[in-house]
Amino acid sequence: MEDSKIFKFSNSVLIAPFLLVFSIWFVYWIEIKFGYNFTKYGVYPQSIKGLRGVLFSPFIHSGTSHLFNNSIPLAVLTASLFFFYNKVALRILFFGTLYTGFLTWIIARDSYHIGASGVVYLLFSFIFFSGIIRKHFRLIALSLIVIFLYGSMIWYVFPIKEKMSWEGHLSGFLVGLLFAITYRKIGPQKPTYIHKQTDFDLQFDEEGNYSPIIEEESEGISE
Repeated sequence: MEDSKIFKFSNSVLIAPFLLVFSIWFVYWIEIKFGYNFTKYGVYPQSIKGLRGVLFSPFIHSGTSHLFNNSIPLAVLTASLFFFYNKVALRILFFGTLYTGFLTWIIARDSYHIGASGVVYLLFSFIFFSGIIRKHFRLIALSLIVIFLYGSMIWYVFPIKEKMSWEGHLSGFLVGLLFAITYRKIGPQKPTYIHKQTDFDLQFDEEGNYSPIIEEESEGISE
């Protein structure tokens, strides 16, 4: 299948990242406008009530800097996901977000965990590992671009900074890797090339021995 047919631009490439970024800013605007604090709707580990954060936490942020740090990579990686992996994009985004939140709920320390950074790590991990696993030259190029732009994020899956949910980052990273393996055969694949024989190739037999083709002279009528 030609790359032009595999990587086909659709409106979702623009709509999906716009809706995601708009939603997290809109929720923050509601907090500021009406004086709400939605932190308690984040993931709180090993608590039944804290499970609601699996759905709500990606839309909740602590401040504008937290929003800015997540908005740009979220938009770029979501657009990349829907352009290069459109067949599985919705599944990756929806189920990946749920699994990331649930894994955070299992392994995290006792605190409210909020923000879309877990989703960012999910997308980063899936896009990077998918390109490597599928061995498609364009997807490998995308993986290299992603690691160049956001490779420094890898350090934040470790507890190196206080008040940062490294557990959420690690959860997104692991879920992204799992999904890259699970969906490796769905969507774009490494192209296969068919070698077309030429007259030169036909001059060799199956054992590689040279056997030139001699054109027979056609009999004609001389005038």
